[in-house]
Amino acid sequence: MSTGSPLGSEKIMAFVGTQDAAKARAFYQDTLGLRLISEDHFALAFDAHGIMLRVTNVGKAVVAPYTVLGWEIKDIAATVKALQEAGVKFEHYEGLGQDELGVWHAPGGAKVAWFKDPDGNTLSVTQL
Repeated sequence: MSTGSPLGSEKIMAFVGTQDAAKARAFYQDTLGLRLISEDHFALAFDAHGIMLRVTNVGKAVVAPYTVLGWEIKDIAATVKALQEAGVKFEHYEGLGQDELGVWHAPGGAKVAWFKDPDGNTLSVTQL
């Protein structure tokens, strides 16, 4: 039995599926500003601030009913406004009590806003 954690000191990679690599590339690279590292018939690979995000080509994207990727940010109002200017539409969920930007103020103090990628995957930005 190992005494150390085999993955505790390793970098994590993130994955999300896409049915349309061209739309996904435009969204993640041009709209969100992630740097494209590589592209082949399997996936697009982006640098998300030192974390590799692989946007994998799938036959049919199955959309999860929850957030699949999120970014911790410093200023949610400025970030939401900048993303809106880039064409991102933020989600408004009935009964959640979000403000006019779509930001939810969590009881613990965090502020969260959600949006979707071209395949319908739910993404978020959070100010802690």
